[in-house]
Amino acid sequence: MALSKKPVNGMKDIMPDEMKIRDYLIDLIKKTYREFGFTPMETPVVEHLANLTSKQGGDNEKLIFKILKRGEKLKIEEAKTDNDLSDSGLRYDLTVPLVRYYSNHMNDLPKPFKALQIGPVFRADRPQRGRFRQFYQCDIDILGEPSNIAEIELILATTKLLSRVGFDGFTVIINDRRLLKGMAAFCGFPEESYDQVFVELDKMDKIGMDGVKEGLTELGFEPAAIEKLGWLFAELAQKEDQVGWLKETLSGCMDDNAADSLAFIMKNVGELSTGFRLKFDPTLVRGMSYYTGTIFEIQIDGLNASCGGGGRYDKMVGKFTNIETPAVGFSIGFERIITILMEQGFKVPGEEGATAFLLEKNMPAERMTEIMKEAQALREDGKRVLVSVMNKNKKFQKEQLAKEGYTEFKEFFVR
Repeated sequence: MALSKKPVNGMKDIMPDEMKIRDYLIDLIKKTYREFGFTPMETPVVEHLANLTSKQGGDNEKLIFKILKRGEKLKIEEAKTDNDLSDSGLRYDLTVPLVRYYSNHMNDLPKPFKALQIGPVFRADRPQRGRFRQFYQCDIDILGEPSNIAEIELILATTKLLSRVGFDGFTVIINDRRLLKGMAAFCGFPEESYDQVFVELDKMDKIGMDGVKEGLTELGFEPAAIEKLGWLFAELAQKEDQVGWLKETLSGCMDDNAADSLAFIMKNVGELSTGFRLKFDPTLVRGMSYYTGTIFEIQIDGLNASCGGGGRYDKMVGKFTNIETPAVGFSIGFERIITILMEQGFKVPGEEGATAFLLEKNMPAERMTEIMKEAQALREDGKRVLVSVMNKNKKFQKEQLAKEGYTEFKEFFVR
């Protein structure tokens, strides 16, 4: 079989120019989030299959890379389903592994635990431009904090990071899953079908209310419920205090605390915000079924998609421990941000010029020692020094090195 020099379909090789930006962004992420008290931690890329298929990951559970059982556990002849062949898989996000990690170590972790996790995740998705089967995620989560301090801290930390990267004019969009459920209950949709209603509602920015109504009609929902939903959003659009109006209108269909909680977060973040906008959007849904309260996304002007999102998931830890533990997290679109920076021709700030030592071939040992001592002295001072043999086409060699950030060239010849 011929060896292939191309990466596996859906994966990509990362070139030095991009790697430089990725390293810079990771360092900036860690620095910024540490200032807010988040602690770096790590989980394995391989997770128990039962955890990955626990109906908490939404459609991502259909995209798992499963790993075959090993040794005596692999009994192909007796297998009836895929799960008879596999007992683990590659993680499709960082949240499920984090919750397992916290459940396993909670007695040894501070309360609340402010976690920072950066690492690769894997989804057997259809590859396309900007979408790969292996990609990095960057999450911050707060576990064990029931108050809205958690949401406020997450939003402020994430927006601080994006500002430091150089983005401005972005918008934090916020909603609460409890408001969505309250609206569905108020209109008369059956509780077991809420997720179907939310999927259609999430399309409103693209297809409008008429398109949402049409979709709900095709799904077979009662016309009265569909019309009431249309009325609700038509009235809501006329209100200045939309959250307050929903609290009053949906009274009896949801806990008043949902609206009060959202109003509290928006007031505090709004007064502390610098360089970004905060917007309530009653059609924001977020795809993960594990969200139980506040949900949010970040949109950057000029992009047609979000570059970050998250929300509160107070029920997940309890599924591991039988102890309900409040939890909320925010994930930035690491790969999307890298793509934007690459397209903008981003240069890592503060990089000092590097020096290239170009040596004539067949350099004597004693002379080589002198040169290496000089290079070592510069490196001790924190300088970047490349030592390389001089090519015949010296001009081209210098042009290539200049692209890598080398600004000074020193040539050494055999005496």
